[in-house]
Amino acid sequence: LMEARNHSDLARRLDAAAQGRFGLAGAAIALEKPGGVPFGWRALDCGAVDNLLGEHGLTWLGPAFPELDLFGAAAEGVASVALVRMSLNAPGDEAPRAALCAFGSSEDDGFTPAMGCELVAFVARVVERMAERWPVLQ
Repeated sequence: LMEARNHSDLARRLDAAAQGRFGLAGAAIALEKPGGVPFGWRALDCGAVDNLLGEHGLTWLGPAFPELDLFGAAAEGVASVALVRMSLNAPGDEAPRAALCAFGSSEDDGFTPAMGCELVAFVARVVERMAERWPVLQ
């Protein structure tokens, strides 16, 4: 992840690492509108992160839900998810934008509420810091 050259490369590397290193169905990065969303990232409506995690929620580990459209072609194979709130403060932005780092497992118990979220939260912080290196083009 730390060798990513831009936002789309970061998303590609995250998805590849999730599949190759952790055996997951996929991973995605999503950013709330308004404003541009990098190629390879998912666009979320304004307020979507709060709707998914709660106003003060930081993570969700548990079953996937139908309204979650983050994994593209891999979505049908996703049975459980880990969602981590991010706040993207990219160069040139007036204020931080709400974002998500999402991981999808093909197993029902791949992510459960009883699990610790330290690893996915750590990876999300790396993604967040890396994404702040480049401006989000409009």
